Amino acid sequence: MTATSGSASAPALDGLAQDFVAFAVEAGVLRFGEFKTKAGRLSPYFFNAGLFDDGVKLGRLAHFYAQRLIASGLDFDMIFGPAYKGITLAAAVSIELARLGHNKPFAYNRKEAKDHGEGGTLVGAKVHGRVLIIDDVISAGTSVRESIAMIQAAGATPCGVSIALDRQEKAAENGQDLPWSAVQYVREQLQLPVIAIAGLADLLQYLGSTSSAAVAAHAAAVHAYRDRYGV
Repeated sequence: MTATSGSASAPALDGLAQDFVAFAVEAGVLRFGEFKTKAGRLSPYFFNAGLFDDGVKLGRLAHFYAQRLIASGLDFDMIFGPAYKGITLAAAVSIELARLGHNKPFAYNRKEAKDHGEGGTLVGAKVHGRVLIIDDVISAGTSVRESIAMIQAAGATPCGVSIALDRQEKAAENGQDLPWSAVQYVREQLQLPVIAIAGLADLLQYLGSTSSAAVAAHAAAVHAYRDRYGV
């Protein structure tokens, strides 16, 4: 992979993003209804990456991550997966990148330091060089900040964040909506490119083109949510 300017979230009308959204819906990972978010909002959709819970689904997910990363041109030396969901993602994406000819080592952290054996909180390859952080979503940026601190403490440089879905909605703090999203915060304040497989705009495009009347019926609610909380 050669270095280019950091690619951000997937653009609307993106074929890879549309395929990913369709896959997430079919797998039951992306669901519609009424769900309470961490910010206390009632969202008409919910994305639970923990439901990519078998070999076929995890393998397909890893392929989407790998395709987006390769297309982004982001130059990185290794992958870091923050506990807990990031651990599985880092391993799976590392395997898929190697299958596609881009062999990258990976590491992850423990929630609690180990006081025997090799000790410490980091597991896997030695954290070095330009490190890509991989996770499912960015909700508040807390996990990213913690990952940055661990990577820098190991003497390496965080160079980007890869996520599955960018909700493209305002972040919240102390019950108040902020004028930027968590992803925008990472890009602009932490100065890291964020590479998303798909975003809310892609979800809306899918809802407008799906042949499933039951799924399409949720389009109005998702549009209304974006109008209220979108960035």
